[in-house]
Amino acid sequence: MNPQHAYSSWAEVDLSAIEANVGLLVKHTGVRVMAVVKADGYGHGAVPVAKAAIRGGAAWCGVARVEEALELRQARIEGPILLLGWVPPSRIRAMAEAQVSIAVWDPDQIQAAAAAGQAGGPVRLHLKIDTGMSRLGAPPEQALELARLISARPEIVFEGVFTHFARADEPSQPTTVAQAKAFNAVLETLRAAGLRPELAHAANSAAALTRPEAAFDMVRTGIAIYGLHPSNACPLPSSFRSALTWKTQLAQVKTLPAGRGVSYGHAYVTREVERIGTVPVGYADGFRRVEGGIVLVKGRRTPIVGRVCMDQILVQLDGVPDAVEGSEVVLLGQQGGDKISAEEIAQRWATINYEVVCGIGRRVPRINV
Repeated sequence: MNPQHAYSSWAEVDLSAIEANVGLLVKHTGVRVMAVVKADGYGHGAVPVAKAAIRGGAAWCGVARVEEALELRQARIEGPILLLGWVPPSRIRAMAEAQVSIAVWDPDQIQAAAAAGQAGGPVRLHLKIDTGMSRLGAPPEQALELARLISARPEIVFEGVFTHFARADEPSQPTTVAQAKAFNAVLETLRAAGLRPELAHAANSAAALTRPEAAFDMVRTGIAIYGLHPSNACPLPSSFRSALTWKTQLAQVKTLPAGRGVSYGHAYVTREVERIGTVPVGYADGFRRVEGGIVLVKGRRTPIVGRVCMDQILVQLDGVPDAVEGSEVVLLGQQGGDKISAEEIAQRWATINYEVVCGIGRRVPRINV
C-alpha cells in the first residue's frame, strides 16, 4: 500500500543504504564491525537495521538497554550482541540466557555476573575502561585487578575490553590520541599478565573513519551506518548514503486574506493574500517547536509559518502554486533536486543530527524500502 494513502506522516528507511554503508566500513577498517542499533536503530528501526547491517558484513550488534537486546533476540537475530550500558543485577541472568555479552567496570558487577553464571550458563563480559570520557568505566589503573577477578571465575567468559572516545569527531583535538595511548597501555598490561581477551575495541564512527591505529580488533559504528555525518569536522565520504526520509502530505490548502493570524498566538500574520497549507505533523512526532523551519513541496523549499502545533504545522505555499491537497511534503530527505539533511535541521534546532533522527516519534511508522 502507498504510505501516502495510509498514514499522516511516515519515515522511509532505505535498508540497502545501511547495508552498503556497513560494507564500506568493513572494507575501510579491515576489522570486525559492530553495528550500534541502540535507540531503536537511531530512530530507523532496530530490527530491520540490524538485519541489514548483518547482510552488509557486521559481525556484532551493539545496544544500550536490556529490552533492546531482547528485542533483537526475539526477532531471531542470532549473532553476537554487546549491551554497552548498565545492566540491573537482576537482569544479568536473562542476558546470559539470551547469549548477550555485557559491560562491567567494578567488582560488585563481576560478583553478580559470577552468581548469575552459577545459576545457569556462562556470562560473557567486556571490561569497560574509562580513559577520558568520564562516564561508565573503571580507571586504567584498576584494569589488571578487575581482569584477574573476571578470569578467576569459571562462570564468566572474559570476552573483551573496551573504552569510549570523547572527542574523536574533532580530529584536531589531541584527546583521542591520549585516550588511545592510555588504552594501549592497559592492553599491554593485560597482555603481559596473560589476560588480554580476544576483543579490544575503542573506535566509534569518527575514529573508525579517521584513525586506523585505533581500530584494534573491532570498531563500534553507529551514526555512519545510517549515512549521517559524525560531525561537521568529520564528514562521511561521499560514497555513504543517508538512509532515512521523513514524509507527510498537505491535508488542506486554503487562501487567506491579508491580516489573518496563523496558528497559536498569531505569531505569523499574512501580509497579503496568501496560500497556506496544513501539514499533519507536529512536535508530538518529534518535529521541534522552533521558528524558521523549512520543508520541501514539489522539490521546492517552503517555509513553515506560525507556531508548530502538537499535531500540525502550516506552510506558506505562494512559491509552490501547483501544490494541492495530498501533495507530498518532505521534512527530512530529498525531493526532486533539493535535500534537507539531518545536519541542516540540527543546525536550525541547535542540536546534533543524532537527536534529530532519534527524536522522530513512535507514532511515525517506519516503512522499509
